Amino acid sequence: MAAIKAFRGLRPRPDLAEKVAELPYDVLSSDEARQVAEGNRYSFFHVTKPEIDMSSDINIYDESVYAAGKRNLDSFLSEGILIQDREPRLYLYTQIMNGRSQTGLVACVSIDDYIENRVKKHELTREDKEKDRTRHLDILNANCGPVFLLYREDGDKKKLFDQAISIKPIYEFTADDGITHIVRIIENHELISAFEKAFSGDNLYIADGHHRAASAVRVGQNRRKENPSYTGEEEFNHFLAVIFPHDQLCILAYNRAVKDLNGMESDSFLQQVAKEFTVEKSNRKVPLGTCEFSMYLDGTWSMLKPRFTVSGDPIEGLDVKILQDHLLEPVLGIGDPRTDNRISFIGGIRGTDELEKLVDSGKYKVAFSLYPTTLIQLMNVSDADGIMPPKSTWFEPKLRSGLVVHLLDK
Repeated sequence: MAAIKAFRGLRPRPDLAEKVAELPYDVLSSDEARQVAEGNRYSFFHVTKPEIDMSSDINIYDESVYAAGKRNLDSFLSEGILIQDREPRLYLYTQIMNGRSQTGLVACVSIDDYIENRVKKHELTREDKEKDRTRHLDILNANCGPVFLLYREDGDKKKLFDQAISIKPIYEFTADDGITHIVRIIENHELISAFEKAFSGDNLYIADGHHRAASAVRVGQNRRKENPSYTGEEEFNHFLAVIFPHDQLCILAYNRAVKDLNGMESDSFLQQVAKEFTVEKSNRKVPLGTCEFSMYLDGTWSMLKPRFTVSGDPIEGLDVKILQDHLLEPVLGIGDPRTDNRISFIGGIRGTDELEKLVDSGKYKVAFSLYPTTLIQLMNVSDADGIMPPKSTWFEPKLRSGLVVHLLDK
């Protein structure tokens, strides 16, 4: 089963951790990252999004961009902004958001576990994004952002986490968004071995970071070809991850807004919807459970419930799949939500106020508030080797990049 291992983490000086740590590279646009990093020479965006230090019209896939990221990482090392632990360690990463905490183990995971599906996926990757991160990772020679993993918590690792969380933190700060980040270093060899043994019988599941994982595997496979006598112990055979127990995590809804009614007036649209769903005006803007959908149209919220029997299949029974197959495609004509520019996806962290704002502005005609995909649903889809529909999950809080980095040759 899955094999995790300790590694010599590259991490900020304690007094600089808050200034270094940044959101994942794909959460912000280049312009947004440029604004965040302005005046902060320690920002890890100089490494993960190095185009922020270049002309705003630069092609972000240009070789000079990756070279700039390498130079910036090397500068962080030479200036002592980042330091590397002398011996392999594991790390504990706690995040606190709105009073809710989640604690994960920072470790390296084998690329073979990904290849042989012991690290389970639920999302397709895009070739352009995968190539970008592959090039970035290969040139920088480092996993700069962790893959967000989870495991089925059955209580067998709780004592280990309780023991590790008693360690005095090396970093503890609250970021501008109000989220607290706490990092502890696990140095005890017996505790490290116990963690490695405890995870040896588990499957792991990707919560977020499919492109980061796929890119790390690509780099590892390429380096194996370049080094045919590899042993499997080399650092390029592993990628950086934070592994959380599933019962501590929270998936937020990924809501939908559509710009038009596919040529229909509101009354005709509602008649079509009513063929598959009951439609009842309601003040509830958020569904109370699965298989319910809150719809905002013409300044009014309505609750939709299926008239049909919902499939027990792990994918067909997902709310995002039900909405797509029984309303968005047949009624609104949205066949491929990945490419149709008539639909937009709104992370649940922005709330239903954002849905009302979009529709009330006149730029969108109708919006749907969904019940979040559950962790059990995610794992069931992954266990079935299934692929979730696009924009099915939104995890919050996001892992910060730069707190622990994994070098591929040390």
